[in-house]
Amino acid sequence: MTADPAPADSGGKTDPRERPALIAGLRGAYWLEAGGLAAGGGGELSHAEAAARAREARPLVCHLPATVRRLGCNPFPAFDLLELFAFVRPAAFCTPTPAGLASALGLEPPEGPEQAAGFLPHAAERLLAELRARGEGREALAIAWTMASGGWPWGPAVVGALGFAAGQGEAPRAGAGLRVWERLGEWSDHAPEPPPGQIPVSAAEARARLAALLGEGAEARPEQADYASAVSQAFQPRQTAGAPIAVLAEAGTGVGKTLGYIAPASLWAETNGGTVWLSTFTRNLQHQIDGELDRLYPEPATKARRVVVRKGRENYLCLLNLEEALGGLAARPRDAVALGLMARWALRSRDGDMVGGDFPGWLPELLGRSRTLGLTDRRGECVYSACAHYAKCYIEKSVRRARRARLVIANHALVMIQAVLGSEEGGLPARYVFDEGHHLFGAADAAFAAHLSGQDGHELRRWLRGVETSRQPSRLRGLRRRIEDLAAGDAATADLLERVLRAARCLPAEGWPQRITGAAPQGPAEAFLARVRQQVYARVQRPQDPYSLEAEVRPLGEGVLDAGHRLDAALAELERPLMQLEAELAARLDDDSAELDSETRRRIDGICRGLARRRGTVAAWRGMLHSLGAETPEDFVDWFGVARREGRDLDVGMHRHWIDPTRPLAEILARHAQGLVVTSATLTDGSGDSEADWAGAEARSGAAHLPTPAIRAQVASPFDYGAATRVLVVGDVRKDDRAQVAAAYRELFLAAGGGALGLFTAIARLRAVHQLIAPAIDAAGLPLYAQHIEGMDTATLIDIFRSEADACLLGTDAVRDGIDVPGRSLRLIVFDRVPWPRPDIRHKARRRVFGGRAYDDGLARLRLKQAFGRLIRRADDRGVFVLLDPALPTRLLGAFPEAVEVQRLGLAEAVATTREVLQGY
Repeated sequence: MTADPAPADSGGKTDPRERPALIAGLRGAYWLEAGGLAAGGGGELSHAEAAARAREARPLVCHLPATVRRLGCNPFPAFDLLELFAFVRPAAFCTPTPAGLASALGLEPPEGPEQAAGFLPHAAERLLAELRARGEGREALAIAWTMASGGWPWGPAVVGALGFAAGQGEAPRAGAGLRVWERLGEWSDHAPEPPPGQIPVSAAEARARLAALLGEGAEARPEQADYASAVSQAFQPRQTAGAPIAVLAEAGTGVGKTLGYIAPASLWAETNGGTVWLSTFTRNLQHQIDGELDRLYPEPATKARRVVVRKGRENYLCLLNLEEALGGLAARPRDAVALGLMARWALRSRDGDMVGGDFPGWLPELLGRSRTLGLTDRRGECVYSACAHYAKCYIEKSVRRARRARLVIANHALVMIQAVLGSEEGGLPARYVFDEGHHLFGAADAAFAAHLSGQDGHELRRWLRGVETSRQPSRLRGLRRRIEDLAAGDAATADLLERVLRAARCLPAEGWPQRITGAAPQGPAEAFLARVRQQVYARVQRPQDPYSLEAEVRPLGEGVLDAGHRLDAALAELERPLMQLEAELAARLDDDSAELDSETRRRIDGICRGLARRRGTVAAWRGMLHSLGAETPEDFVDWFGVARREGRDLDVGMHRHWIDPTRPLAEILARHAQGLVVTSATLTDGSGDSEADWAGAEARSGAAHLPTPAIRAQVASPFDYGAATRVLVVGDVRKDDRAQVAAAYRELFLAAGGGALGLFTAIARLRAVHQLIAPAIDAAGLPLYAQHIEGMDTATLIDIFRSEADACLLGTDAVRDGIDVPGRSLRLIVFDRVPWPRPDIRHKARRRVFGGRAYDDGLARLRLKQAFGRLIRRADDRGVFVLLDPALPTRLLGAFPEAVEVQRLGLAEAVATTREVLQGY
């Protein structure tokens, strides 16, 4: 290729100074012509006027999808600064706003839309100049050339910045530079690690290690030292097989629990040559722990050996998926833009983690999920050592590093999966710290549940049969492709494979939602799901509501039992060959042990685990179908459901959950763990009865099911909540009147001058309030963001909110649990109503077992406690917590610290109090 790669419709204007700039606000937009105000082309426009100009001019923007959503128009070609940033600084952090770009570039953040528009061309010049100065080689040029050839607006400017001019020298080959695996290093295997020792960590040793981590001259924090001392008890040798030492440690905000448990955990790991798994629920805390470990291992090379951030396979870039995507460039040349940015990131990434690692959370929004997150192994289709990239695989590299690491930073989801399926590291860990321990119940609930649904059935069919229609993505490999070389020359294995693939036809096929809705199901699974859907719609009171629907299983509707029997028979025909195929392959590990190399053994083991997982799913489905004609086992709750979004059916199925999902978790931990810590700022709910509070914490964490009682430890927060906070309960706003609720949010946000988090118990109310308050908040010059509206992932929204001191953010549960915003950026929290648990069928079953109204009260107190805990993160923070629900019962006030006075007042007084408390802050 020798042609100039400038896009034909760019008008030859590749210099950012020759492009107009567009900033979209909530009420209107700001447009700045090339050359700035001096050219006479700057000013405010309506959304419609800005959209019309943008379609013709290809402006500079920051986050095109968000710009399009705010303008309310179809996508248009544009020069997105975030794409340029992702190319110039791959794997670097940046919040996706003009202010975030400025901060990342070390520039003064712009204020207001006019300054933001003027900043965009300067940011583009700065990034291109950085690229020129860095002098990157032919690899970067090859990637940029391929992207430009695919129509990337920035392509010509980037190619020029990299030193290439048309007619001067040989142009790169199309597609060159994207084969990143050719430039990645290989992992290496090591001898198995010996079993760890059992030398205990004393309280004094834990305190000494903590002091060393903090360094000389650090502020004395006796609460943190007490916490480290208490946690050290989990690092003693257990005295009885099957009875791990468990410590439940509640640490108030500000205690410093992260370093508090790192101290004894790291000391035990180093002393005994073992590994401690530090498990969290949110990505934010994983990053925090990783950062804190810089204190322990300041040398990067040492830290890389001793610390590993470990997640499930579905979080990492799959190099085989990337290669196959590159193979489709001839048919889809515009994919070159996304794949080029993926290649740039992959070459700079620390570990290939695309979900919460160094992969920008906003990049899938710009490039499309299928061309970014869709390149992970989300369907368990790994071919292991049969893959050409196995020796360079990010996942395999992470697994091997974790085997030798001293501290593994994991998440609850991975720990639960390992508890169910076994560990790729070669055995389950013996020492755990579960931070954000109040989420253990929910994590176990998700891991040990069974769903006989259309989506799950179709996913299993695709895992087994692979591509069946031309409309499906080509990367769906199917079981035949994954094991055909292992089956070659083995008639028994080949026959079992064919039986599995034939039997899998009973599962939902492509297009199943339309067929069951249209009363034309194909096969026993679709026929059963059609009957389930019919029963749900017949039983619910308001089927026209846009929300998900559910119905009790009994009494069974017409035809459900017969359809269930037919499906059970079909699944039996699938389960048998699955079990036999797994056994046949597993037997090779013994029969052919003298001939199998280690990688083939690992591959067979991985395939067997995959088969066992799917066989277990089929067995669980059959158990659910068997109970249709009898009773649901007493440990479980069943229901039929239709998952919906905005009035559209997404899935249909039968669901089974443990009433107490911590029981199977505790059984697994009891078998494998020597010691474990469950810690959080909100283990107990504050009922006023200390024994009842701890009993509830033990029940929610699974400690109640361990053979020996857990050790209880509680360290209070050092913060003066009485001086720093106010809790206001507004009594004159009708919570069912959205106009009144919106007015309350508006006035409180304005009184605080931003830095406000609005929490909602329902998405519909969030959307309604956003629509009503947006004009006034925008007019006041306060940025307003909202979950479920902006189209950005929650972590990105929180990053933006944290970086802008006067922004306002609306969100639901995920925001309440995952936000950590110290300082002025969060000084007001407004909750729309008491967060009672949703009264669905699953909760009804648990309420009956766990204590009725007291169970409801405990959950509501915990949610209030967690929300309030977001407000004060440092000793000098100040804030106001407002609840717009006069029906808050007095028995729930234990959610708040004793020193905080809870005031019940009217909205006008609450607004005045908020303004007074936050004045000058």
